[in-house]
Amino acid sequence: MQLEVAGQQLYDTIGSAYPATRRTEPRIAARIWEALGDARTVLNVGAGTGSYEPPDREVTAVEPSEVMRAQRPAGAARCVAATAERLPFADRSFDAAMAVSTLHHWPDPAAGLREMQRVARRVVVFAYDASTPGWLDRFWLTRDYLPEFADLLTGRPSLADLAQAIGGRVEPVPVPWDCADGFFEAYWRRPEAYLEEHVRRAVSVWTTVGPQAERRAVGMLRDDLASGRWAERNRDLAHLDAAELGLRLLVA
Repeated sequence: MQLEVAGQQLYDTIGSAYPATRRTEPRIAARIWEALGDARTVLNVGAGTGSYEPPDREVTAVEPSEVMRAQRPAGAARCVAATAERLPFADRSFDAAMAVSTLHHWPDPAAGLREMQRVARRVVVFAYDASTPGWLDRFWLTRDYLPEFADLLTGRPSLADLAQAIGGRVEPVPVPWDCADGFFEAYWRRPEAYLEEHVRRAVSVWTTVGPQAERRAVGMLRDDLASGRWAERNRDLAHLDAAELGLRLLVA
């Protein structure tokens, strides 16, 4: 069921869809930049097109996908072709190292985090936590339509274990209802967005679960939206400004 593609190959495939919906969400950016503290030099690992890179600091980016590197805007930070597990920098080259929505694609997350700690005195990672009981039920999309999401994380180390391994702390990051960055959980109060092909193509989950699971999930969601079943089942969401969907900051 799961496509056998590594992070670099995956983003070489889906990266061209990113500009349509993937951009910096300012409220999440504020949390990340605050966690960077007084760092003046920052390494952005798995940097993609450059979302969330702080504009007021000296940033160096690392991105293995050629497609993603080619889409970085003019004037963006210098970008190096490398992976998290083998960062081509000397010890303590940076005040801080950050990684946003990329940890789940690393073949060896623990090794990547250790590398970040080696090259920087502070580590800030925005990632997903699947270590608490009932985590698959936090989000209606995985609970009711895409249980295959659980398979994507099978055998992966928990965020709690990774935090313990590098002596870090984990903080929850709520997702605002009008989130500007179109990541997987972003449209939790705007379910119609998941029916849009361009929205799904910019999210790695849909490509990774495969076309059969995607078609089934989208078809079920379309039917439930048309019948009113989705609205009835999720009526408590209508009045929420933000939702706790398992997104976390790991700070070490």
